[in-house]
Amino acid sequence: MQVRTRHTPAFGVARLVLAPGEMVLVEPLTVMATSYGLAVEVKGAGAKAVALCTAGAEGGWLDAAPVLPGDLHLVELDGTRGWCLARESWVASSSTVAMNPQAPPVQALFGGAEGFLSYAHGQGSVVLACCGALDLVTLAAGEAVTIGSDHVVAFADTLQCRLRPSAPDGVQSIQTGEGLVFDFAGPGAVLTQTRGPRRLTTWLRANGVSSRS
Repeated sequence: MQVRTRHTPAFGVARLVLAPGEMVLVEPLTVMATSYGLAVEVKGAGAKAVALCTAGAEGGWLDAAPVLPGDLHLVELDGTRGWCLARESWVASSSTVAMNPQAPPVQALFGGAEGFLSYAHGQGSVVLACCGALDLVTLAAGEAVTIGSDHVVAFADTLQCRLRPSAPDGVQSIQTGEGLVFDFAGPGAVLTQTRGPRRLTTWLRANGVSSRS
């Protein structure tokens, strides 16, 4: 799979160019357009739905446009290390990349429950979207930082990390990340977004903006 991006950094679109018979997994809500004849099969339902797209004998392409405005980022996995991803940031990945929300790096954070992260490992490309602009935080060995969960797009599994409440008496949810922050310690990299989707939703509701407005 080749990935070509356009309209970044504000309104990124990723064109996934597939070889003959090649397959790719895509977030169904992001599918904007495809070459004629590309097979699209949606598996699962709701938040767990995934579109399996397969190119024909002559290859094909698919344009994926994230729901929220912002930048795109491509992570290349070489089979040696994985990345933990915020599920809402995942756009697409090669069929050779496994997405496992119950992998050990994620289980350690949520105590075995299924939370708002997934773990990508294997070989191939992973396309991620952010809300707003993308920032890269690179931590040296022993260097530490605290980042709100709503601003975390993905992080390398080389990092040490802890998930904790941002305020002792605030609302907290391991399903969405609400009210939680990450403590990271290097070495490794964290991808962050300059706008928080949950904060945006809260602001819209507080200002009387709804889908019926």
